[in-house]
Amino acid sequence: MLSLNNAIKLKAKAPLLLHSFTLPTTKITLAFRSVSTPLNETALSLNTTTPNTIPFLPSPFLSCRAAMTTAACVQVKEQIELTETEKKIFDRLLNTLRHFNLQTQLRVAGGWVRDKLLGKECYDIDIALDNMLGSEFVDKVQEYLSTTGEVAQGLAVIPSNPEQSKHLETARMRLFDLWIDFVNLRCEDYSEDSRIPTMKFGTAEEDAYRRDLTINSLFYNINTNLVEDFTKRGLEDLKFGRIVTPLPPKATFLDDPLRVLRAIRFGARFDFTLDEELKKAAACDDVKTALAAKISRERIGTEIDLMISGNQPVKAIDYVCDLTLFWVVFSLPPKVEPAVSEECYRLSAAYLDASWKLIQLIGCSNFDVSNESDEQRRLCLYSALFLPLRSAAYKDRKDKKIPVVNYIFRDSLKRKASDADTVMNIHKSLEKFLSLIPSLLSNEDIQLTEVDWGREFDDVPFTSKLRVLTGFLLREIKDFWRVALLISTLLYPTGTECSQDIIDKRFQLDKRKNIFVSVDNAIVKL
Repeated sequence: MLSLNNAIKLKAKAPLLLHSFTLPTTKITLAFRSVSTPLNETALSLNTTTPNTIPFLPSPFLSCRAAMTTAACVQVKEQIELTETEKKIFDRLLNTLRHFNLQTQLRVAGGWVRDKLLGKECYDIDIALDNMLGSEFVDKVQEYLSTTGEVAQGLAVIPSNPEQSKHLETARMRLFDLWIDFVNLRCEDYSEDSRIPTMKFGTAEEDAYRRDLTINSLFYNINTNLVEDFTKRGLEDLKFGRIVTPLPPKATFLDDPLRVLRAIRFGARFDFTLDEELKKAAACDDVKTALAAKISRERIGTEIDLMISGNQPVKAIDYVCDLTLFWVVFSLPPKVEPAVSEECYRLSAAYLDASWKLIQLIGCSNFDVSNESDEQRRLCLYSALFLPLRSAAYKDRKDKKIPVVNYIFRDSLKRKASDADTVMNIHKSLEKFLSLIPSLLSNEDIQLTEVDWGREFDDVPFTSKLRVLTGFLLREIKDFWRVALLISTLLYPTGTECSQDIIDKRFQLDKRKNIFVSVDNAIVKL
């Protein structure tokens, strides 16, 4: 396996990228500096009177990469513009350094830098310290604030918890209504059978190379107002929309296989392209085995939930399928009946795609837009994803039949029991909804014999049966009845799903939208 030190030496031989700019006049400006430039120098002098024309400096390496890539350029900010709150926070931290004559370098790490360069607001500020622990620096800040009459709004120390990906103690301080995390720069050393590394103080370069992706390896140095790109390609990959690991991907994923799912999530979220070598590594048997063996099911479930709740859930699950990770993530219990086809994941992905598009077509006026809409959308997508598995079951130790969907939620993903219960209730309601749709569409009462509603409904007058049975069904599934209706329209009229048309995504969604709207209106009028 390629060690960190050796990898850094190899990387140093690559052509140097100078991500430096001449900046226009603004309140807060910064230059991008090469990692070979001393901290007290900039790679290009600031000139506040230069016109606002700021290209990347020419680089043979950049030109080569640009020529090879087919990805469209991403609009990356030429400067990080701090909000008033961020200015106040960083000012207090720098004043702390001056007050105690500290030589500490303060760097904002990771996602905040990436998001600010993409023009997105981010309130998740993680600060890395080069020569002290986070708790030590927070004590200094608190002491400084006391000399000015200010008080931190909150203090906390989060102990290390490797099982939950907290490998080092993190100190937190609340300033100007924002929680700020402080942790020391570090390097990691992994054993073969664990994703929990041995941690020690590291340099900024070592810390950058231990990150999951190059776009997450950037630093913003508060002391110098510079964006630092120690991997020499983080800015380039951000500009060209590429998901790449700082070190060789297979070694990176074997060290911490959770990074595979993070790469997928960020690729989907930003609509970036997964690097070809990264895809090969993610799909290899060694990495899939490590993902199943080394990562807790809670962590896998959290990543999947973030994908499903995100802005590109279909793209994320398509990546999971393309990399042959579907059954690693959504693992099944033994002896499932009826047996689940290996290719069933294609059907799941197709239903997810159809439900996502149908939600967009139906729009806000018909689908739930209350404060619970995000939760309804999330569980709607899960219901569609697991639709082909709704009839599958297995027997537990007491020989009791348990739905496979229940196992996936509770065991494979370790999600809350209410998620499993809601999705299973939606699936159970589908047969009844499908039996009602013809009557609701025709606005006529017909004999409903396809489904066993129970003997208590046998004596309901024929003319009232549609209204009574619809009301009973809505009470059963409560707030999720529109979700159940949407999923039902994907199965209507046949109620079967083993079709090449479905796999090929020929859903005739406009017709299904019209069915949803018509039935929804009919139910509201009952």
